[in-house]
Amino acid sequence: QAYNCLIHFYKRLFEQHRMSVSSHSRPKVAYFYDPDVGNFHYGLLHPMKPHRLSVTHSLVLNYGLHKKMQVFRPYIASGPDMARFHSEEYIEFLARVSPNNIQSFSKSLTHYNVGAADCPVFDGLYEFCARYTGASLEAAEKIVTEQADIAINWSGGLHHAKKFEASGFCYVNDIVVAILELLKYHPRVLYIDIDIHHGDGVQEAFYLTDRVMTCSFHKYGNFFPGTGHMYEVGAGAGRQYSVNVPLKEGMDDISYEYIFQPIMQQVMDFFRPTVVVLQCGADSLSGDRLGCFNLSTKGHGKCVEFIKKFNLPLMILGGGGYTLRNVARLWAYETSILCEEDLPSELPYQEYFEYFAPDFTLHPEVNPRMENANSQQYLANILETVGRQLKLLTGAPSVQMHDVPDSFLKGREEGEFDPDKRQLMDDLKVEHNGEYYDGDSDQDEEGAAEPEPAS
Repeated sequence: QAYNCLIHFYKRLFEQHRMSVSSHSRPKVAYFYDPDVGNFHYGLLHPMKPHRLSVTHSLVLNYGLHKKMQVFRPYIASGPDMARFHSEEYIEFLARVSPNNIQSFSKSLTHYNVGAADCPVFDGLYEFCARYTGASLEAAEKIVTEQADIAINWSGGLHHAKKFEASGFCYVNDIVVAILELLKYHPRVLYIDIDIHHGDGVQEAFYLTDRVMTCSFHKYGNFFPGTGHMYEVGAGAGRQYSVNVPLKEGMDDISYEYIFQPIMQQVMDFFRPTVVVLQCGADSLSGDRLGCFNLSTKGHGKCVEFIKKFNLPLMILGGGGYTLRNVARLWAYETSILCEEDLPSELPYQEYFEYFAPDFTLHPEVNPRMENANSQQYLANILETVGRQLKLLTGAPSVQMHDVPDSFLKGREEGEFDPDKRQLMDDLKVEHNGEYYDGDSDQDEEGAAEPEPAS
């Protein structure tokens, strides 16, 4: 009996020590990078350049951030995975249509909003969707199994896609698919969107539920997609669980912080999420080809830093962003925030170094192209209105959790999901937790013209 007491004592001592260490230790960060996803082309003059993902990864690697994370080559989503949200007919259409047979799909193209300037049919369209969606799904898996505190997929965040159709450069809504996975284990999911465009596809998907709160900060008024008014608050059980912050052009760092931090603090206090999904669209940066805000990389990064401080399980996704060099700078910088690493502003030499001329810095100077149209009074009114909305919540919804459904990975062929064979990129081992996979590069240049709208 004395022996058992001693064992119990040491077990408790060890547990207290473990808790003490973990509270001061860096978060476990899982980073998903598919070396093929940057090689897809929407078209020469299209502003969406998947190549930005290759450039982002090159910065992450050359700054040495891969040494501070577990780097995974992600799972590729199946048709049934994507049909958890989208209709089977739509996913089947995406799998079948190609530039070679597009003429035989004229009715379907109109029906699914595919084939026009903003959502073109390009080589490998379905595979592209399967790759970025699979990465978001596996990021959700890492979060729910507690293998990671933070999971990053810069290829995801395509927030405009709807259940039955494409929209604004987005074909499959990887965010909704990932949140559906999180909801198997988490009673309350908070979705935050700091892309310059309203996160309409995600809001629409969860408009009737109180288990997902969507919170979008975006340009509103004569701007794609046209939704995201402050009074779109949800319906039915989801009433008050959609939060919209409609902003005018010219938002700068000070104005953004003034409105973002108090609203997010209130959302956390009233909704009490158990997991957070943050879409980090880079088109809210100053100088974006399709955007009209004046945020700096540091101002955008402050949002990520603020949300990270709540110490909740966190999924980080990409989104819009159409000035390629600035997208790469931003997402590399935000990766460093999540890893708790300070980076020198001078960019490391790497294969895309010339993209960053003439300054070659991580934090380029902001040159506002327009005045900030968001007056102090306008922002104060938004804060007051959102505050009133949140006070109408009767407290965080309690969910009767039943037996947890199987993970999306359950029942797949064992060999396909052997972590040593599939997940960990171990071509180059660096330190104990960093792995790198050297993928092919895509030399697609930025085009001159651009269709509207945007992700």
